[in-house]
Amino acid sequence: MSAHGSSNTGSKQGTGTASATTTPANAGLGEDKPKLFDAQGAIGKQFTETGAIGSVGEKVGGPLASDGAIGKQFTAAGSVGGSVQSALGGEKGRSN
Repeated sequence: MSAHGSSNTGSKQGTGTASATTTPANAGLGEDKPKLFDAQGAIGKQFTETGAIGSVGEKVGGPLASDGAIGKQFTAAGSVGGSVQSALGGEKGRSN
């Protein structure tokens, strides 16, 4: 027994490798991640209808909305957004 009255020989429950526990430091390791300009990437998602930039067009509405004459060109299927998606989008390799 140790000096503070506890034993180090008791049973341990929930033991495993350190990598089996998800923490902010190891979250996403080994997974494919979207590239920055992908529709799901850090920059590209800002241009979607729910993103910081794309939502402005949704609020203004009319031709700037995601289904409007101008706004639909910036979606992942539109001419501008589709070009960015095919050139800079997709997934980058595994994170480790």
